[in-house]
Amino acid sequence: MKAPKVLEHLKPAHIACTEKEIAPIVVMPGDPLRAKYIAENFLSDAKLVSDTRNMFIYTGTYKGTEITVMGSGMGMPSMSIYAFELFYFYGVEKIIRVGTCGGLIPELNVPDLIVVDSSYNEGNFAYSYNGDPTHLVYPSPILNRQINETAKELGYHVYNGCVMSTEQFGFYSDNEHVLGRVPKNIQIIGEEMESFALFHIANSFDKQSACILTVVDSKFSEEFMSQEDREKSLNESITLALESIIK
Repeated sequence: MKAPKVLEHLKPAHIACTEKEIAPIVVMPGDPLRAKYIAENFLSDAKLVSDTRNMFIYTGTYKGTEITVMGSGMGMPSMSIYAFELFYFYGVEKIIRVGTCGGLIPELNVPDLIVVDSSYNEGNFAYSYNGDPTHLVYPSPILNRQINETAKELGYHVYNGCVMSTEQFGFYSDNEHVLGRVPKNIQIIGEEMESFALFHIANSFDKQSACILTVVDSKFSEEFMSQEDREKSLNESITLALESIIK
């Protein structure tokens, strides 16, 4: 199924810049302050091109390639707004989400990296978006292959697996009850809140998307990454995303 059509006269409601100010490749953390951090510490000649609703969007260059970084906000509704506008109004071709997640298998520790190879959501996001009844969606195989190859080149150890995109923060819900409803043939290794929406919307436009997650907490450990570290200490996942998306 394809993306829903919007009225011809509509303009983007949540991003305020021209099409040429957005690069065709985008790295997308959840936190707009993390986007600011990436722009200031990884990009050359970064320019703030939109700050509507304080969702900072910067465009600059990384190793000579033009790239945009922007926040997605928290949860599938926020991700869906920005992903749709980037693909539909701004002609973006690739988006890599760099985010955080909770680890749901004993092998994962803080701050391990996950390259998401599928995303599960038990809700009706896909059906509401374009009538697709699916609950399991996939990233771009080409982009995921590039990420895994780049991780090997950089000497990063990554896990590949399925994550669950929930509609509430895991710590504030009956996590075990939610996990108990996942079909037995689906092995969930982590929990976050945005990848399902990104993958489904990208696939509806035949565009590329991927998701790299840093484990910041685990159901098997009391270790917990602080808010400050979440904002500024995810350099491995940021580097992996930037190096992969310019290939």
